[in-house]
Amino acid sequence: MSSTQLTRAVPRDDATDPFVPAPGLRSYRSYVNGTFPEAEGWVYVVGSPALLDDAFASLTLKRRLEEGRIPPENLPPSIVGRVAKASARTVALALDAAAEAAPRWAAVPPAIRLERVGALLHERLAEKAQQIVDVLVEEGHPLALARWQVSGMLECFGPESIDFYRAQMQQEFRHAGRRILVRRQPDGVVCLNPPQNAPLSSALLGITSVMAGNALVVRAPRSAPLGVMFVMNEVVIPVLEEVGAPAGTLNVVCGDPAPMLSAWLASPKVDDIMYFGSSENGLAFQNRCVAAGKKPILELAGNDVVTVWKDADLDLAAEALTESFYGSGQLCMIPNQVLVHPDAAAGLVERLVRLVGHIRPGHPAEPDVLLTPVLRNEKFFAYLEDALAKGATLACGGHAMQIDETRDAAGIFLEPTVVLVHGLAGAREIDAVRNETFFPLLPVVVADPAPDEELVAQFLGFVNSNAYGLRNSLWAQDPAVVDRFVAEVRTGGLLKVNDSHIAFLPYLPTHGGTGLTGGVFGEANYPILRTSHLQGVSISTGSHSREAVFGAWQALHHPGA
Repeated sequence: MSSTQLTRAVPRDDATDPFVPAPGLRSYRSYVNGTFPEAEGWVYVVGSPALLDDAFASLTLKRRLEEGRIPPENLPPSIVGRVAKASARTVALALDAAAEAAPRWAAVPPAIRLERVGALLHERLAEKAQQIVDVLVEEGHPLALARWQVSGMLECFGPESIDFYRAQMQQEFRHAGRRILVRRQPDGVVCLNPPQNAPLSSALLGITSVMAGNALVVRAPRSAPLGVMFVMNEVVIPVLEEVGAPAGTLNVVCGDPAPMLSAWLASPKVDDIMYFGSSENGLAFQNRCVAAGKKPILELAGNDVVTVWKDADLDLAAEALTESFYGSGQLCMIPNQVLVHPDAAAGLVERLVRLVGHIRPGHPAEPDVLLTPVLRNEKFFAYLEDALAKGATLACGGHAMQIDETRDAAGIFLEPTVVLVHGLAGAREIDAVRNETFFPLLPVVVADPAPDEELVAQFLGFVNSNAYGLRNSLWAQDPAVVDRFVAEVRTGGLLKVNDSHIAFLPYLPTHGGTGLTGGVFGEANYPILRTSHLQGVSISTGSHSREAVFGAWQALHHPGA
């Protein structure tokens, strides 16, 4: 068999479970080397209605099931799915399979592994979009946020993005009778540790590393594995089988992060690790990766700045700022702080507070619900108290509440909260401005009056001095101000002007950033590029050594020779 011939994965009928505890229950095993090994334990998923009705009882039930203290035959209807928990042996087998598959998959032409796979993924994701949304809602994602995630997936694999990936992966030139290639080659085995808050979209983002020619191992997080396992089993695995990818090109396991990350670091078969998490933990993990000879690709916290200039369309800007409260602020790429021109401050805040009043909690299946439960809210109140103690004023919010919006200190929802910070000088002394809060708490920093030229410089300095660097936004009409920001904002993986802060667009990255967001290697994160490396190639039909070595010198001193 030639290096580009492929073997098909084991048929997916192997996934048949001899015991399905309840009709309609989603049940997934690990996927390793094209097979679905027997489960040695299960992770159970509690449906969102039960979690909202009684979070403590639901989590207790989940724990008792996973400890084997309740027989699976007695599953209540509140359990909507289960996923096999991978043993250490299964994790090791996944790495072995990936290492075996990687060179064979890398030898497959880009027309198959990049263009064909990308087109098929887009097609199948579109076909199953509603089913994916339904599973995410079952798992607790509000309907609006589930649709937002699916929109991002479709853009990631859309034809414009695929064309961009192809152009970036290889360029070809002709020079002095030679064919010159500048191309990206796959790193080998990539392991992906997605976050708990949006694991599916992050896991699918990592699939572009497969399109680069890598083999991939994905960890489905124990807290929210169902969406990841559904899309991998119902979309990605069938696509890879259809193009004949070697068994082991993709492996999917579920388990605790700490032992799995340690296994990845210890394995000589792993080349890259994509890590999602807090900045503190991620930067420590970066050091462990470098010490172990792995490439760390970090997706850490964001503390995004939105700048609103005096001539901004305040209606549109305020609408975009409400994105800060999507998922109760527990998304890394939402607006985290606002910097506003003093002339626009009153109008912006009035509009923002009015819109925030319509953002409410509720059951995930309700179409207008954006807030999600916050089970531990003591840090939210600590951030709020710190801001108020340092001179900020409360514009709206500031309380816990029940699902019916009744204020209650024991409530598991938090009111969308806006605080006004007066002046740039001491703004970064406020914890909610300096740090990512990961709560529905938005500080609006109102600059002191000054000439516009001074304010532009102050605003740029403030944005560029942000220790984080995920996304930045600007709302302004003056072309000179827009041009200054586009030319001089250096931090972040993405800059958007007069646009939604979180909306996905073709060509642009969905993730990635600088500083505390991406670590010392941080930049816009296109995994197809981050999990590959540049290589230059020259192909000649035959050249004389001295002519090749001294060609440029001779052309300089003997033109026309």
